[in-house]
Amino acid sequence: MKIVSIAFSPKKGTRKTRVDHAVVIKDHGLDGDAHAGEWHRQVSFLAAESIARARSQGLEVSFGDFAENIATEGIDWLTVALGTQFQLGEKAVVEITQIGKECHKKCAIYYQAGDCIMPREGVFARVLEGGVIRVGDVIRRLQ
Repeated sequence: MKIVSIAFSPKKGTRKTRVDHAVVIKDHGLDGDAHAGEWHRQVSFLAAESIARARSQGLEVSFGDFAENIATEGIDWLTVALGTQFQLGEKAVVEITQIGKECHKKCAIYYQAGDCIMPREGVFARVLEGGVIRVGDVIRRLQ
């Protein structure tokens, strides 16, 4: 299990910009990301396999286009139980708080990409321990 993409944006409802590393702040989320803050959805995850499947169905999308903070390889997020903790890289630790989400209106991502898989396949977490994460970092399941 590993991180294959990291992305953030200063505004909600938009595609995120990819970066090679990011600072994860305890009880906050990714430094500079609009979704970070004092709530249960501080960091969002999406499987790279889900993004690849969307591409195979004809959507012109890449990492960050669904507004996910972290795209991963080797984790079936839909089978992970709430409360499960993961270590990202050397120090950061997150706890899964929500699987999927309700979209009250179609956002810019839906109109730009033609669909949005985050409501069905996105996973959200709160940050228990901060640290620097990098593309290629290993993800370890803690509990």
